[in-house]
Amino acid sequence: MKISTNIDQNIKTFQEQLHCDKNFDIVYRTIKIMDKTACFFFVDGFAKDEIMTKMMDAFFKIQDQKLLTDAYTFSKSCISYGEIGLEDDLDKLFVALLSGQIVMMLDGFDRAVLIDARTYPQRTTSEPEKDKVFRGSHDGFVETLVLNAALIRRRIRSPELCMQHLSIGTISHTDVSICYMNNKVSQTLLNQIVQKLKSADVESLTMNQESLVEVLLKRKWYNPFPKVKFTERPDTTAAQILEGDIAILVDNSPSAIILPSTIFHLMEEANDYYFPPLTGAYLRLSRFAVLFVAIFLTPVWILLTQYPDIVPEWLKFILITEDISVPLLLQLLMLEVAIDGLQLASLNTPNMLATPLSIIAAIIVGDYAVQSGWFSPQALLYQAFVTLANFSQPGFELGYALKFFRILLLIVTGAFGIWGFVAGVLFLLIVLVCNKTVTGKCYLYPLVPFNWQVLKRHLFRMNIKNHPTKKDR
Repeated sequence: MKISTNIDQNIKTFQEQLHCDKNFDIVYRTIKIMDKTACFFFVDGFAKDEIMTKMMDAFFKIQDQKLLTDAYTFSKSCISYGEIGLEDDLDKLFVALLSGQIVMMLDGFDRAVLIDARTYPQRTTSEPEKDKVFRGSHDGFVETLVLNAALIRRRIRSPELCMQHLSIGTISHTDVSICYMNNKVSQTLLNQIVQKLKSADVESLTMNQESLVEVLLKRKWYNPFPKVKFTERPDTTAAQILEGDIAILVDNSPSAIILPSTIFHLMEEANDYYFPPLTGAYLRLSRFAVLFVAIFLTPVWILLTQYPDIVPEWLKFILITEDISVPLLLQLLMLEVAIDGLQLASLNTPNMLATPLSIIAAIIVGDYAVQSGWFSPQALLYQAFVTLANFSQPGFELGYALKFFRILLLIVTGAFGIWGFVAGVLFLLIVLVCNKTVTGKCYLYPLVPFNWQVLKRHLFRMNIKNHPTKKDR
């Protein structure tokens, strides 16, 4: 539907469609510019007051009638602000208005002027709590899309950097930006992602980035391994874009989605690159070793306690010699759930109480759990190590995927012994091998299929001059 050239009709339409009688924050103001009536509609809190004041002062000083012949001439000659546009479609005007832009209409004009003088309430950039580094950049994404894009532009000053804008959701109209290097990105993958987002038939991105990922990727319920990488660091995002990847920014979300991603990309961390190659390679290999131990430590312990005769003499200390009231398998399963419960409790604990309550939980609860006979000291020790090992992984999604398969290994090993353990490991490998990235490659690439030239760059921190662009992602 198009706007009318009658200003009174347009004002009435906007008031009705935007429910101005009910919405206190939808503000409109009418003024006179020579002999023409003009009207501004804007959302209180989004428009910059000082810019509005300066523009109105300039409008009151207009003396030339020729400048008010049409919307194009008026916008070019009378509006000194940089970001403006013309639009005659009412639906697009409503979306622009509710996104924070100022809609200005003049009597007799067949198009409205959009003035992008918006400002969003936002927090200052600070280092992400999850993606901290020992040294390097200490800024992070915030919940404002424009500022996040600027943090990437600051690091990549190339005309090849493209940030394509899309609006997702028939009701929410959430702003989404697809960021890529035009000369390095896979055009096939880019077109595929853009097409999926444009054809997304959703009312809103209810859960923000997670909803967007569900639009892009169809997951199987039994496969918890993440297919995208989330990062709150603009330096990491810029580095991935420079390697030919695609980063997706979503308004109101302080992180970026990186595509495509394998398990090796999920294991990379910014700390690997802020140290010399030898130190970075050590940190990365340590992370892989801890990942392996986090999956298999408790299942292997359960397995060895079931077959004490195969345990060598120097390893006999891992066996349980005292009487226990609760089976070891049940102890470990209870600890897996209890630790998640403590993590959830910590999210709702005020910061001033977090430290004393943690001390109470560690000393009193842990000591009582052992003395009461519910848990053995070894079960608590191994589960504590596994919990800390999970935090060595950069992403929560990967940590919980490993947790689910560790619980599965515990159950089948406790129920069926060595054959259950072998079946559980085979199932884990099958899930990993059959899992595909957004490009259709194996989730374990470059391990499966094997490609040593690519694999060594994932395992070892290479010198920057020996680190070419990843063309075969």
